[in-house]
Amino acid sequence: MFNVGDKIVYPMHGAGTIESIEEKDILGEKQSYYIIKMPGEVKVMVPTSKAEDIGVRNIISKESAAKVFNVLENDSTEMSMNWNKRYRDNMEKMKSGDIYEVADIVRNLSFKQKEKGLSTAEKKMLTNAKQILVSELVLTEQSTTEEIENVINEKINTSYEEFKPAVDSENIVKKFIPFNADNKEG
Repeated sequence: MFNVGDKIVYPMHGAGTIESIEEKDILGEKQSYYIIKMPGEVKVMVPTSKAEDIGVRNIISKESAAKVFNVLENDSTEMSMNWNKRYRDNMEKMKSGDIYEVADIVRNLSFKQKEKGLSTAEKKMLTNAKQILVSELVLTEQSTTEEIENVINEKINTSYEEFKPAVDSENIVKKFIPFNADNKEG
């Protein structure tokens, strides 16, 4: 059970604050709802009886936030080469509501974006995962969105520089040979 003023996380949506607990009559059924104020002046209603079942949880502690930053500082974890499978795997991680899994997605997709780009669906997932991560860390660290985004980007850039894939010098073309269509051997 959560109380008014609790800072909580609603999986797939991010962190917010319980503004009130209200009884509502929706479709002829009276139920108690958490009214959660999310970033961007969005309000969400979550049935109190189902909140824990759908993964609503308290925000992480400062100690856990330090561990999240450590995830961002590490090398990427193995992901499928198939973007469709990778997307499904990452979606499962997002649905779990586990902040460490969300941080893993942000780091991995950020690395992949730097290496060779992302599909449109993965770009959107990266944006959503970052928003979820930022929203929780802003409340935990009592910081601004901009400050947290800067810290996340700095940690990802530093770890990417440290762990980026080494260039395979065996497969690099050593000499450029121009192609001239007018010069046909014959």
